[in-house]
Amino acid sequence: MGINVNSEIKPLKKVLLHRPGNELLNLTPDSLTRLLFDDIPYLKVAQEEHDEFAQILKDNGVEVVYVEDLMVETLELDSAIRERFIKQFIYEAGITTPKYKEVVYEFLNNFSDTKELVLKTIEGININELHAMERDEDHSLVDLITEESKFLADPMPNLIFTRDPFASIGNGVSLNKMYSVTRNRETIYAEYIFNYHPDYKDSLIKYYDRYNPYHIEGGDILVLNENTLAIGISQRTQAESIEVLATNLFKDDSSKIDTVLAFSIPNCRAFMHLDTVFTQVDYDKFTYHPGIMDTLEVYEITPREGNHEEDAINVKKMSDSLENILEKYLGADITLIPCGAGDQIISEREQWNDGSNTLCIAPGVVIVYDRNNITNAVLRRAGLTVLEMHGSELSRGRGGPRCMSMPLYRED
Repeated sequence: MGINVNSEIKPLKKVLLHRPGNELLNLTPDSLTRLLFDDIPYLKVAQEEHDEFAQILKDNGVEVVYVEDLMVETLELDSAIRERFIKQFIYEAGITTPKYKEVVYEFLNNFSDTKELVLKTIEGININELHAMERDEDHSLVDLITEESKFLADPMPNLIFTRDPFASIGNGVSLNKMYSVTRNRETIYAEYIFNYHPDYKDSLIKYYDRYNPYHIEGGDILVLNENTLAIGISQRTQAESIEVLATNLFKDDSSKIDTVLAFSIPNCRAFMHLDTVFTQVDYDKFTYHPGIMDTLEVYEITPREGNHEEDAINVKKMSDSLENILEKYLGADITLIPCGAGDQIISEREQWNDGSNTLCIAPGVVIVYDRNNITNAVLRRAGLTVLEMHGSELSRGRGGPRCMSMPLYRED
């Protein structure tokens, strides 16, 4: 089937998720900031909420696949791929001590069940797990002064937000260089799946690669239609990466993208990605957070005639209203639906809990957290079908239904 995503709203047929696992159990108060979480979710309830999310998708005709399962299928293709992955995982985890590199390799290679191996790399590796493999006389100075609770490989609790490590664009992907070291390690799974999995290795183009120097994340990338891409300049995505991605899209004859709209939004934790403040919910409707309107700037990026690399793009600041800008490219009278009904306090509260982070699974049909009741009521009054899911624990990671899903295939 490959990848086919030319819209934010056309019927969703296949989507990539990650079911939260023991990586959430390895969050501690001291590691929250480093691992980009604001609180520690209760795993049992988080899994129940995520299973509810997956069931809503399935009930609406969407095929659900999981990162961990695709990765298992990839590693089981060839023992050489498995060995390469383990060594790369150790390198990217920052394990540099020769002894620990050897011990961690042995530890991971001893997993006979490939699913357990993949989940362990996501869960994190605590030094205590390795000490159990050693004799007392084998301990080094590094061992003896290392804290018992130290993780040699940090957990990846943010992998639940599958929107960010890569973005589906047309029949290709942007394999992203993530904002933080802790999240950039997540993209290793997509790299192996796209390089080796038979469903993808020969059927897609990489418009951006995780080895590029500038960071970009999938939550900032919205495919408005087959010709127009919206990308946020945000806390997590640099202007430089947008120029690289746009240039690569324009150079590819198979890509129909001829315009990239760069949305500059405030650089802060609350507005970390464009899709936390702005998402499309129908052909002519968008939900947005009123708090961005006073500072929002939009830039149009189009291809420039000529073959010189430095002349590849034109960039122009747009001076019109957001509605008029969107109408120009979507060919419809646009309605902007404010999060929290436009009330400042309500909109700030519900935006923090992902009230603007909707997942559109068909025109006018969206999945949302039930806790954002004011915003959900406004969406219903606008004529949308609103499918609610529980999110008391999942929302602690600062991500909603769109963040937790990466469309792989939408109908055209």
